[in-house]
Amino acid sequence: MPSDLSKPAAPPATGYLALLRNREFAGLYASFTLTVAANTLSGFALGTLVHHRTGSPFLTAVSMYGATFAAVLGALTLMSVADGSRPRRTLVMLQCAALVGVAAQAVPGLPLAARFGLLLVLGFFQSLGTGTRMGLLTEAVPTATYALARSLMNITSGGMAVLGYAVGAVLLRYLSPQEVFVIAAVLTALGLGVVATTVRERSIRLTRRPGLRQTWATNTALFSDTGRRALLVNLWVPNGLIVGCEALFISYAPDHAGAFLAAGSAGMLLGDLAVGRLLTADQRRRHAFALRLLLAAPFVLFAVHPPVPVLMAAVFLSSAGFAATLPLQEQLLALTPDPVRGQVQGVESAGRMTWQGIGAAIAGGLAQHFTPGTVIAALAAVSVAVTVSSRPCVARARAVRVGPADRSAPPSR
Repeated sequence: MPSDLSKPAAPPATGYLALLRNREFAGLYASFTLTVAANTLSGFALGTLVHHRTGSPFLTAVSMYGATFAAVLGALTLMSVADGSRPRRTLVMLQCAALVGVAAQAVPGLPLAARFGLLLVLGFFQSLGTGTRMGLLTEAVPTATYALARSLMNITSGGMAVLGYAVGAVLLRYLSPQEVFVIAAVLTALGLGVVATTVRERSIRLTRRPGLRQTWATNTALFSDTGRRALLVNLWVPNGLIVGCEALFISYAPDHAGAFLAAGSAGMLLGDLAVGRLLTADQRRRHAFALRLLLAAPFVLFAVHPPVPVLMAAVFLSSAGFAATLPLQEQLLALTPDPVRGQVQGVESAGRMTWQGIGAAIAGGLAQHFTPGTVIAALAAVSVAVTVSSRPCVARARAVRVGPADRSAPPSR
């Protein structure tokens, strides 16, 4: 599959429904959807259980979002398994490990220490599974429809997270957390079955021995490249800081936090839909910088405390800027040699998740000493500063493409 996305592409000839007619993509998409739903339900159930047992806000927050910190461990150690010669088998094995972990959470009376240990293990395997799934995605769909496929998966991820929390809240009114864990395990098992029956093995891959050495070699090459490093910074830091802003909605206005979160979810879904479906690859690249600015700039309004409807509109517009992830991911893919695409996308995803946790932690820490509105505006300003200061490096990265001779091995610089 061609790695060069530098040439302007015509609008995709297929829509979401046509893309889903690709049996292999449909399998990857369905398993991804089931996995997100299972993770959301299990995280909510664990947070509820920990809150009931301890009453600690800190432990409750860690139980719900601690897996995002474990994801970075996968990125630093064994993410090279995402580009192994048997990716389907790898994904099935990782799904099996996830199923065992979620099912273990359903055991009544399991000590909290064991539950937190399982949480870290699950986060580790989830990050490897994400890298493997994204590596398969680049091979299952044509380059011209890659952004469309990622757009659909991003929309689904956000939508399933919102729906999962809503359904989880209803379920926990009638069921125990252990029973909700059972439902999450069933969803995970369904995702495993879908992968096993729809995804085919990739015999065209080079035989590579995954492991710590291979992971570090590829990561070193990835981070030593100025262009790709700038892309990763733009994919991680601005997004993470804005997630930190959103983490303060409850502290800023407890009675309106739900409305703010709903506005943000709606804006994110609309942005991904519009950018992924309506714009060509060239148009996405040209609008990427403006989208990154849009992601942060409206949040500065929180410093002056305008009426709630104004802030809701600002959050809606800002969240549409999350769609800047799509052109940045396309650009990163264009600069990535074929044999390490799964690992690089896994590192990107794990880093983005980790920075969301870091952003929330930074925001919460600052809000202990300053007003939430001030902290939200400050984090938004820093996000804008990161976007502006790294723009020259991102622009230079567009001029560097992976040549045919570089596609068989990780880049050396």
